Amino acid sequence: MKQNPDYKLFLCMATVGIVWGTTFLGIRVAVETIPPWFVTSIRQGLAGLIMLIILLYKKQLKWIGWENFRHQLIPALLMIVIANGFTTVAEQTLPSGLASIMSALSPVLIFIGSVIFGLQKPSLKGFIGVIIGFAGVVFIFKEGLGSFLDSNYQHGLLFMGLAILGWASGTIYTKTHANKSNNITLNLFYQFTIATLVQLVLAFIFSPNPDVSLWSTRSIFAALYLSVFGSILAFFSYHYALKRVTAIQVSILSYINTIIAVFLGWLLLDEVITVDFIIATALIISGVFIINYKKKEKRIV
Repeated sequence: MKQNPDYKLFLCMATVGIVWGTTFLGIRVAVETIPPWFVTSIRQGLAGLIMLIILLYKKQLKWIGWENFRHQLIPALLMIVIANGFTTVAEQTLPSGLASIMSALSPVLIFIGSVIFGLQKPSLKGFIGVIIGFAGVVFIFKEGLGSFLDSNYQHGLLFMGLAILGWASGTIYTKTHANKSNNITLNLFYQFTIATLVQLVLAFIFSPNPDVSLWSTRSIFAALYLSVFGSILAFFSYHYALKRVTAIQVSILSYINTIIAVFLGWLLLDEVITVDFIIATALIISGVFIINYKKKEKRIV
């Protein structure tokens, strides 16, 4: 029998690709006047509060048990505190393009990790797809690759490196335990709550006397956008997709994020879209296609 397409999965994948592509801009605007760990605290705190309201409304709020709590604690620390938090810190100093190209390394690490931990079989097709997609990302920013050697960016590059490792590790761990609990909203409530508490502590350690009067409306709205769209909508979609496809298929959307980030630069910052961008886009789409392409199976009627 012919399987019906999973439109919900397609919508979730599209949401991850598009929304997280906008968060580079959102983070950059938010940290203009708000200390980075306060940005992440606001982002995850509001997201956790909204999840709490949803759970109370549905009467689904409950203790998940220590074993499942551990399964939520690890991705909360790896993907939200480390990956999301350090990306926010890094964007205080790194150009968004440089941050974007570094974040696009995560599918490479996830592919390698998925093979090592047996989440997928090693394949030449998968390896070629990842490399072609990453080549497209590099092609977009080839003029700025010298920025990696800029001493002013050293701390930012270090934070982005930790963020990438955290995200790749968290994705592999989440995929390994994806079927342990089906209530994504409940799981995310615990993840956001754990992350908020940790990030609030970090916020007051690194910015002990925050002057809220200096926080611009523009930055506050950016933080709110990151919370509702970057955390609630995108994280829910990401976890939904991870339950249904491989970790590398979801992570490859990082390349789409890069296209969106460059497009927004053109749309909002009057940056020019060049022939290089068109070629890079073709490479990225080719990489995504190669990884996800499956031959149609012949069925006996």
